This record gives sequence, structure tokens and C-alpha cells, in this order.
Amino acid sequence: MPQTHTAARNDDLRDALKRAASALRAQGPDFALAGSYALWVFGGPEPVHDVDFVVAEPDTEKAAETLEEEGFRIERTPEDWLFKACVEDDFVIDVLHRLNGVPVDKQTIVAAEELDVLAIRMRVLAPTEVLREKLLSLNEHHCDFAALLPAVRAVRERLDWDQIRADTADSPFAAAFLVLAERLDLTG
Repeated sequence: MPQTHTAARNDDLRDALKRAASALRAQGPDFALAGSYALWVFGGPEPVHDVDFVVAEPDTEKAAETLEEEGFRIERTPEDWLFKACVEDDFVIDVLHRLNGVPVDKQTIVAAEELDVLAIRMRVLAPTEVLREKLLSLNEHHCDFAALLPAVRAVRERLDWDQIRADTADSPFAAAFLVLAERLDLTG
């Protein structure tokens, strides 16, 4: 992506993030910033694809209503664990209510750290949680370690590596990534 296109895309994504977060703060439900933008808050590279928020599963419809009232176009996906809130035809907020098959509960949201993100106070999932979810989502159809490495390198000192190893122990894809991270001296 050319530099100016990337900068414009980041501006648009940040604007969408702020609009969505402001609406959710004002009208509810409780939410937390997740995914690559959560890692960005802690020093990771800024994503260029989408913004991820999580809401408790029972709050999914309230979140969709709030964002629709704010002018986002709501797209229901075939996947039953998220919906998309779109600006025009492109900029997407993914609102997840399940992470790797596990329903998000209110405790997950409330436990997230409150931070100022782009001058808006919001909860942000911890880097350890975000990386755990990213590693657990790896499979034979999607196993892009190169996309994970820059973010992990940037937030490595904030990661609870023992917790990540324990939480992802059953995933051969996560195990392979953790071997790579250790060999690259990212884990300690």
C-alpha cells in the first residue's frame, strides 16, 4: 500500500474507531477495544484493515442498535460470533461477542484496563489476552506468523508468556509461533 494511501486509511480507521467508541460510551453497551488496535495502544504497529471491539454476548443487539443510530451500516455475517459496522463501503468495525468460540462475558469487559485512546476513555483488552486470541485463531487456513511478529516484538515486555503458553498449550500453531518467538528472543 503506498504511504499516502496507508496514512489516509489510518486516519479513516481512527475516525471510525472514535465515532464508534463515543457512541458506545454514550449509549452503551460496555465494550473493550480488542485485536490489533488494542496492541497498537500498547505500542504495536497501527493496523490498516479494521478495528475490533468486544461486547458481552447478551449485549450484541444493543451494540448493533447503538452503532446503527450513529450512522454505521450494520452487516450480519455468516459467522455467528461478530457483526460488522461499516462506514460507507469500506471502513469496518468488527464487533465480536465470542472469541474463538467462547462467549464474551461482562467480566471480560469490566476487567479490561481503562485508557485514553485518541482522546476517548475506553477499556482496552490486555496484550496477553489479545495475543492469546490471535494465537488460538491460527489454523491450517490462516497461519500468518509474519503479521504477528511486529506487534509481538513491540509489546513483548507487556506479555505474560507463561500465561500465553498455558492458555494455548493445545494449539500446535500457537506452539510453533512460541518456538519462533523464543528463537527470536522475544519471550525473555
